[in-house]
Amino acid sequence: MAKLNFCLSIFVFCISLFNIQTKCFDERPWLYKHHAALFIFGDSLFDAGNNNYINATIGKANFWPYGETFFHHPTGRFCDGRLVPDFIAEYAKLPFIPPYLQPGNKLFIYGVNFASGGAGALVETGKGSVIDLQTQLGYFKNVSRVLREELGDAKAEALLSRAVYLFSVGTNDYAFPFETNSSVLYTYSVEQYVGQVIGNITQVIKEIYEVGGRKFGFPNLGPIECAPFSRTMVPAGENKCFEPFTPYVELHNIEISKLFQELQSDLKGVKYSILDFRAVGQDLINYPSKYGFKEGKVACCGSGPYRGILSCGGRRGVREFYLCDNVSDYVFFDSGHPTERTNEILAHLAWSGGPNVTGPCNLAALFEF
Repeated sequence: MAKLNFCLSIFVFCISLFNIQTKCFDERPWLYKHHAALFIFGDSLFDAGNNNYINATIGKANFWPYGETFFHHPTGRFCDGRLVPDFIAEYAKLPFIPPYLQPGNKLFIYGVNFASGGAGALVETGKGSVIDLQTQLGYFKNVSRVLREELGDAKAEALLSRAVYLFSVGTNDYAFPFETNSSVLYTYSVEQYVGQVIGNITQVIKEIYEVGGRKFGFPNLGPIECAPFSRTMVPAGENKCFEPFTPYVELHNIEISKLFQELQSDLKGVKYSILDFRAVGQDLINYPSKYGFKEGKVACCGSGPYRGILSCGGRRGVREFYLCDNVSDYVFFDSGHPTERTNEILAHLAWSGGPNVTGPCNLAALFEF
């Protein structure tokens, strides 16, 4: 009889383990009551591999030497290792947040990553080859419906309201028109164009709020005019940043700050954290030794001036490229993306930085609310 009871116990345990692993949530209530999920939106700075599953894009990082530092194989992250959201997940005691398009990704209680390399707030940015922000919102709504079906409305609403929604979006909306010499640069004033970008971001934030989201992490735009790819647009021999970007980026950052102040005033329960990526990024580029780097302007991997041509890995039309010997010496890994070491610095400041770099609170505080 004792042996029978023991066998039955083992059987019940195995069945329960099977259920946990095959459902898109875990029935143990402490898992979604004692952690805050992380939902990630945006572009290649945060893309953990969604573009791997888009056939129509060349904006992929699923080949060597991407991923070599930490994962030791390419994951689709535009980096030698981990991204800012990977570190944030670690600090929040969460697992790595998987890309939404990854086959078999159904454990939504920890959050999901919707970010897509090349994406912007405007549908026209990278149209047809990326997951634009509006589509990312649609994917999030799909996830919220699944959570409600599996957990019930009350538990799903608790998870969604406690979750943190982390964004990196806007860079491509301003970079692509300059890179392609698009007519939008002559059709709209700086104020009009930035207004369209901010308007789309506003709509997405409000719709996430309607679904249940309350806590938003939103780094402002970094010094994209000083990234290696931008320096290639400066006339040869001029060692400076591509200044035409500056009015767009500076106005965007002002408007993002205003937006969240207004949303917090108008929408009950909204909390937010803005990391000053611009100020920190400028410091990293101009004074790399202050952070233990040797090079702040030239990328580790790529070709051309400052290695600003996105040829890292030789899979994007330009086969020849240079790869540095020690990636930890560099602020930039390729023409537009930071190294893992840089991402760790940015993530640490976002998580626990003071009011000089984050406001009105840091991400650690946002996760605790």
